[in-house]
Amino acid sequence: MRQKVAPSNRLMDMCLLAGKIMLENGAETYRVEDTMMRIAAAFGKGASHSFVTPTGIIFSVDGTSPAQMVRVLERSTDLRKVTLVNSVSRQMSTGDLSLEAGYRKLQEIDVLGAAYPAWLRLLAAALSSGCFTIMFMAGWVDFLPAILAGGIGFAGFLFIHRFVQIRFFSEFSASFLIGAVAWLMVKIGFGLEVDKIIIGSVMPLVPGLLITSAVRDLMAGHLVSGLSKGAEAFLTAFAIGAGIAVSLSLH
Repeated sequence: MRQKVAPSNRLMDMCLLAGKIMLENGAETYRVEDTMMRIAAAFGKGASHSFVTPTGIIFSVDGTSPAQMVRVLERSTDLRKVTLVNSVSRQMSTGDLSLEAGYRKLQEIDVLGAAYPAWLRLLAAALSSGCFTIMFMAGWVDFLPAILAGGIGFAGFLFIHRFVQIRFFSEFSASFLIGAVAWLMVKIGFGLEVDKIIIGSVMPLVPGLLITSAVRDLMAGHLVSGLSKGAEAFLTAFAIGAGIAVSLSLH
């Protein structure tokens, strides 16, 4: 059931808010554009136009009214919020949710905290570091050292990122800590293979979702976003490698 035609300004605000939430929390560019256009179409604006990059969104509901832009300064991964926005979009497309009710739901989603607390993310990073180390054919003697190295490195990443809003520096510092702790564990005889410990411990920092999003955006024809995300993933990989290299070169 099609909704009543909504005022352009209010509808534009809602579409931009939906796109901003999705882009900030790890959604692909083509998915953001599709969701915004579906919301606009649900309220009688089938000729909407959008241009989305990893750092901003430009949107016009009908191609004649002035377009609006919203900046996206901070990006993370919280697929729960992406799922919630998609759910709201589907409810509006089927006519089960009005413009005002949908806008209120999006505002509630926007202010939601992280899906998982920092201590749980830290615990997951530490355990996964140990499991990755075993997966890379290390012995069980390196399991606990990898947990310690991965946990300390990820804790350093979370702590530094709170004060320095530059991911490159946070990732470099975290990998430096991982290299130092891994070397120390082997030096005191608590671990055996420093290379396997380091490889397993840096896996929670590897930009897997970013690489996947870059490839999917390129395949969908969003060349600007795909190349931008690819460059960001390359910088993250470079930061991880540089941190490990500097750490080991000092010993």
